Amino acid sequence: MSDVWQNTADFFERFPYLEALAIVVLFVLLARLFDWLLTGFLRRLVGRSETDFDDKLLDLIHRPIFSTVALVGLTLATYRLDLDLGLERGTVLVVQTILVIVWIVFGLRFLRLLLGAMKRNTERFGAVQPSTEPLFSNAAAVVFFVAGVYMILIIWDINVTGWVASAGIVGLALSFAAQDTLANLFAGVAILSDRPYEVGDFISLDSGERGEVTNIGLRSTRLLTREDVEVSIPNGIMGATKIVNEAGGPPRQFRIGTSVGVAYGSDIDEVETILTEVGGSHPLTLRHPEPRVRFRTFGDSSRDFELLCWIERPVDKGLVLHELNSEIYRRFAANAITIPFPQQDVYIKELPGTVPGDAATGEGSSGNIDR
Repeated sequence: MSDVWQNTADFFERFPYLEALAIVVLFVLLARLFDWLLTGFLRRLVGRSETDFDDKLLDLIHRPIFSTVALVGLTLATYRLDLDLGLERGTVLVVQTILVIVWIVFGLRFLRLLLGAMKRNTERFGAVQPSTEPLFSNAAAVVFFVAGVYMILIIWDINVTGWVASAGIVGLALSFAAQDTLANLFAGVAILSDRPYEVGDFISLDSGERGEVTNIGLRSTRLLTREDVEVSIPNGIMGATKIVNEAGGPPRQFRIGTSVGVAYGSDIDEVETILTEVGGSHPLTLRHPEPRVRFRTFGDSSRDFELLCWIERPVDKGLVLHELNSEIYRRFAANAITIPFPQQDVYIKELPGTVPGDAATGEGSSGNIDR
């Protein structure tokens, strides 16, 4: 058996190109076998999963695995040809460059596959949405491209110190020139990730804007106000201001309240019944939770009640409050329930142009002024 191997080795030594070709063919077969064993074993493992992400990943990894093993064989074959030192080194560097490109392409495809899976699972990955996916994809493509160019320069033994320094200076200049844009961009990513509000929510800002969120972009958030005016607010401001999300929280219903005072002496049971009926009869108030009435306080001239109702959409708040207040007023008037208003008596002890004695003898005047 040893004689067979020795004769085979002697034969290939006489024909180095044939030996190189044999090495290439052998490594191509090994690449095919390794790819088949690895992906076949992994495919059996991932066959139990419910998603197709792992199946698509296995489809992507075929080519880089096969190419890596085959290119290793090509490198070994190059060393067996006894080429000129410069030609041999150049061939090996070309093979290494191709290997870097193969894996860079795989990394880009894998990243797109990963972003697509994250975009479909917005509950866990809120920052990756259809509007932000191009940003992440392009940013990752730039990173992979720069990393690939850097590795290729290192392979070809090119000094990259000056390139890195120049890139740092250019990046610093761009960051200063576009600091507002970058601030809005990062704030937009934070908003999409943290999700303090979503499209369709009704929010109020410290600055007074109040409306329905119609779009959340990377640079700005757009609100549609009750006047049907669309307001575009930079995300840098949205990230630094206090936001009241009227549609947020575990329950999606929105609570509204209207306060009314009744005169002392009114029947509080009758008042509570009327308010409950008014709240329950409105077509836009919800039946679950049911409207409720609270006796809040004893005022200076009235006993103050509050009617609490829930509505489906915060945008209906103004209309519902208007109609509830109107119906309360009509029902109180029909049942002779007085809604008092503050009064103040002003007594004038002396009018200008009169002498003090006139007021003492009753010749002065007095009056009541209601305010």
